[in-house]
Amino acid sequence: MTSTPVPNTFSSPQNLFTSSNNALDQTDTVSELGIFLDSHLSPSVAKELIVTARALVGPRGRGIYATDESPETMDALFRAAERDIEEQGLKVYSDSEKSERRKEWKKDAYEVLSSEYISGVILSFETLLEFNLGQILTEKDIIVGVRAHGELAPLPASPFEFIVQGLDNLLPQLQAARAAGARFSKWRAPIACTSPALELPSQVSLDIQAETLAMFAAISQEAGLVPIIEPDVEFSADASLERSVEIHEKAIGMIYARCREHGVLLEGTLIKPSFPQPGLKHHSRSTITPKDIAIATLAVISRSVPAAVAGVVFLSGGLPSSVAISYLSAVNALVNSSSAPSPFSRLLPLTFSYGRAIQGDAIKLWVRGEKDSMKANLEEACQGCYKAAKGE
Repeated sequence: MTSTPVPNTFSSPQNLFTSSNNALDQTDTVSELGIFLDSHLSPSVAKELIVTARALVGPRGRGIYATDESPETMDALFRAAERDIEEQGLKVYSDSEKSERRKEWKKDAYEVLSSEYISGVILSFETLLEFNLGQILTEKDIIVGVRAHGELAPLPASPFEFIVQGLDNLLPQLQAARAAGARFSKWRAPIACTSPALELPSQVSLDIQAETLAMFAAISQEAGLVPIIEPDVEFSADASLERSVEIHEKAIGMIYARCREHGVLLEGTLIKPSFPQPGLKHHSRSTITPKDIAIATLAVISRSVPAAVAGVVFLSGGLPSSVAISYLSAVNALVNSSSAPSPFSRLLPLTFSYGRAIQGDAIKLWVRGEKDSMKANLEEACQGCYKAAKGE
């Protein structure tokens, strides 16, 4: 028996928007948004991307809650929390029970959130498409986003570095995410960072990550989603703060050079960088201060991120919540205290896109069944990040 073909439920990228692409001409877009549009994108698409990108970093203080862990990572976080409280053997969950558990956690967490502190939430494809939880956020006027990147594979020429998979079929996946309510996407690219003696990152790795992030950004905008570019410079090795600054500047500069080649509309993008910092194996790690991190961070942003980019949303990168918040607060306090001619006085909005730094303790409370405490803890963490993003 011949099977009935499945119809294509997604329109082409240029027709994803409810308004016609011809609804705005060049003059309208320039007058409304204050930009010169030289992108291959239509004015109506460009307008929506820019408006969404600006909404994700404003008003000042609001930021993004990252909940885009893979199912396996989420299960591991639950298991780690259980090991802290279980005196006897851990319960074994079936696949369906694990799935339901992930759904219930996300649902409980999203119900706590307030658009006063949180502008957007990054979801996994499972949470967005299978659990259909984006609607909870949309009803709160919180913008829904999706993790676009796939898993990591070793770079053959440098086995301590990685290729990020997921560019194949990325456009239809992001179109499906947009149809489900997403308005932005995120792609993480890990970048090794050691002392010069250990020679990481390699040039080939930096080339690959820059090209991959630029391609992602272009495809994301083609699908009608604001791309969040995430160069995650790791800090597990022996790099000094100066070395970390050097690699951050080099990587970010290369990324934007490739974005220009791919025709990415910078006003409709955000960047999610790590904080420059000495590695865990560097002797200065124990004596570094938040102010040191703030000066290094603002130097990197002012030197390497184009002013056209809508804003910066820092990642916590596994830092303890108190440390991630102290770094963000120090960065914004330094901005507050800077005046012309300092370049720090005229930087982009600087806010957060934190995951573990917001929910790390809340997950432990939730696993114990202490939902009221979990909700209070999560709300307190969001409020703490909001204040830090204002330099308070």
